[in-house]
Amino acid sequence: MAKEGRDKAESFEALYARLEERVGRLEQGGLSLDEAIAVYEEGMALARRCQDQLDRAELKITKLKESFAALPHPQDAAAAATEPDDYEYVADDAALDDEEFP
Repeated sequence: MAKEGRDKAESFEALYARLEERVGRLEQGGLSLDEAIAVYEEGMALARRCQDQLDRAELKITKLKESFAALPHPQDAAAAATEPDDYEYVADDAALDDEEFP
């Protein structure tokens, strides 16, 4: 049981190094059928755990991207702060209308 707790906390790099070692043992050959099957099973379990960690990392990055996409761009925020919220356009010739200014 203590080994399972240690395995869960293992980094991706440590898991991947263990997987590479298993693959190397299989590639070297010289194992009995039972040994080869056991090493293959270990390798598959390690590969699955590596993939799980990669999937979690990808999900975390996706969530971070989504949370940052919701934030206003600094240039947009600065422009919005300098522009008035409510304004009315008045043409130059309308300001000089004779009815308003006798």
